[in-house]
Amino acid sequence: MFTDYLETPLGLLRLTASESALCKVDLSEERGARTPNTVTREAVLQLSEYFLKKREDFSVPLAPQGTPFQKCVWAALAGIPYGKVVTYGQLAAAVGNAKAVRAAASAVGKNPFPILLSCHRVVAANGLGGFAWGLTAKRTLLQLEGVEIPKKSAFSENFLFTFP
Repeated sequence: MFTDYLETPLGLLRLTASESALCKVDLSEERGARTPNTVTREAVLQLSEYFLKKREDFSVPLAPQGTPFQKCVWAALAGIPYGKVVTYGQLAAAVGNAKAVRAAASAVGKNPFPILLSCHRVVAANGLGGFAWGLTAKRTLLQLEGVEIPKKSAFSENFLFTFP
C-alpha cells in the first residue's frame, strides 16, 4: 500500500492507494510516513486543485470495497454535479429503491472517498443532514462549491439536482 497526505481547510487528509487505484481517503490526526506513488500523487494534485477552485471533477482511479448496494450508491454520488445537492430520498430513488432512504444514508456515511465521491452533496429533505467528517466540514465543502446553506429549511431549488 502507498500513502500520502494533504493539508486542507478540513484538516490533514490521508490518501491510501494500491499500485493502480486509490483505496481510501480519510482525515488523519497526524502525518505518518509518506510512501507516495503515481496514484496518490495524482489524488493530491486533483484535491489541491479542488480546494483552489480549479477543479470540479475527479479522474483518479478508485477501488471501492463494499456491498453491491453501497457500490451502487457510491456510483450515484459520482453523478452529482459540483455546486448541486440531492436529498437522501432522491438518492435512494436514483439507485432503484425510494423506500431505502436509511440504507442509502448508511452507504453515504461509509463512502471511502469523501470529496472524490461527493457525499457532502447529499442533504436531508429539511436541511443539512449529516456527514462522516462532521457538519463543519460539510458546510465548508458546500460553501467552497457556492452552495447557499439554509438556516432552518430546505435547500433552494437553484442548488437541487435531479438524477436523469
